[in-house]
Amino acid sequence: MPQPRRELAPAKLNLTLHVTGRRPDGYHLLDSLVVFLALGDVVTVAPGPLSLELSGPFAKGLTAEPDNLCLRAARLAGHEARITLEKNLPVASGIGGGSADAAAVLRALDARPEGSEVLGADVPVCLAGRPTRMRGLGEILDPLPPLPQLHVLLVNPGRGLSTPQVFQALQRRDNPPMPEPMPGFPDAAALIDFLRRCRNDLEAPAIRLMPEIAACLAAIRDQGAQLARMSGSGATCFGLFASAAQAEAARTRIAGANPGWWVAASGLAPANP
Repeated sequence: MPQPRRELAPAKLNLTLHVTGRRPDGYHLLDSLVVFLALGDVVTVAPGPLSLELSGPFAKGLTAEPDNLCLRAARLAGHEARITLEKNLPVASGIGGGSADAAAVLRALDARPEGSEVLGADVPVCLAGRPTRMRGLGEILDPLPPLPQLHVLLVNPGRGLSTPQVFQALQRRDNPPMPEPMPGFPDAAALIDFLRRCRNDLEAPAIRLMPEIAACLAAIRDQGAQLARMSGSGATCFGLFASAAQAEAARTRIAGANPGWWVAASGLAPANP
């Protein structure tokens, strides 16, 4: 690694998240349609002793302790490197976070080690970095053809939410998977129509733990979104709009009315090679 390398850690969006079962060891089985956005954290990796420097608007929510996922990813890859993480996404927000950052470190190091799931269930799909149907514990990955462009609004109420607590609050764990067979999506309208027949089974328990999520979803719907849903285990919610201009206008209005919220608009990221 003669030169520093810069890698985007794109936000991960669970367009759907069906909880389909629970193993005897307590781990939950999922069926999820995952995409990645054009905005995210930024990882820079340079030669040097293993270290981590934090910057960006959400750096204060993290520490550079030895168990930070970026450092763990470098150790798993067997590399010494100086890592800089520009933290642009809220922490513990259901849009990839540490998993996306760890995957970006591995990509920057040209490393795709076996067992990356030990870093977190979302790391393999973040390492793939393309539209994917993710099942099981996150280890069954079915790549999808390129999807139609989506115009996405992200809204987070400014608070983190514990993933284990959300799963703990889930009342039913044996829900149906996504509809079969997975259809093709010739345009955004067909994709959104499919998404309307799907769910995020963690949305209701997350709202019980953090009622502000319901307020975020209501604000998105009030702006005319074609679909509003929570991503992952929350608390970030997303809305799909007919155009980038509409998503940006909604961003401006919601951010202006809710100065404590994090609000961003984005399209889909190009798939990783």
